[in-house]
Amino acid sequence: MARNIQSLERAAAMLRLLAGGERRLGLSDIASSLGLAKGTAHGILRTLQQEGFVEQDDASGRYQLGAELLRLGTTYLDVHELRARALVWTDDLARSSGESVYLGVLHQQGVLIVHHVFRPDDSRQVLEIGAMQPLHSTALGKVLSAYDPVAHSEAIEADRKAFTDRTVCELDAFEHILDMTRARGYAADVEETWEGVASVAAAIHDRRRMPVGSVGITGAVERLCRDGELRPELIAAVRDCARAVSRDLGAGRF
Repeated sequence: MARNIQSLERAAAMLRLLAGGERRLGLSDIASSLGLAKGTAHGILRTLQQEGFVEQDDASGRYQLGAELLRLGTTYLDVHELRARALVWTDDLARSSGESVYLGVLHQQGVLIVHHVFRPDDSRQVLEIGAMQPLHSTALGKVLSAYDPVAHSEAIEADRKAFTDRTVCELDAFEHILDMTRARGYAADVEETWEGVASVAAAIHDRRRMPVGSVGITGAVERLCRDGELRPELIAAVRDCARAVSRDLGAGRF
């Protein structure tokens, strides 16, 4: 059985201690509460402080939780709420389209899949929650890049790798696609990321009208496309799903 890492256990205990009781604690208080030598406690606190998880008051020298923990907690809550609000609507989209549905959020320089509804048939499928998709070639990524300034910057600065001979990598052409995405209200990926696979996605907005994620369907080109174009009824279904989730997040009519 794998052994726990003692320094991480101590850091976690320290954060829990700071989260409860008094707002600020001194080094002696922390060390005695956790049964640690002052030097050990100070070393852990210094590391946590450098990472932004702990802050030290200049006047008193006491410690409290840092802003980075708040940011991480807010991110978790935002993603958790997004997924919770999208559950019913993504299930409906999978049933109406007959295709797999993906819910993605911006993470680092890509799209993190936070929810995946299987295609409603008996085929063998693999759950892809936690998988990463590129920003510049996938429908989920392109629609985020079109509406989210941070995603746009990440896509512009990243190495836009060609996955197929249809992947758009040149900057001006990519920006043109983003302009089209904003004008149409959805993004498309027809064999730009995977041969024989097509996708369509739309952005989800919150109560501040800020993009917080994207939802889309993915399937075989022959099912999603007709005469070389994405089927209009599938585009409409994806956009309706994105609007429904946005409304549930407080965005109102979009």
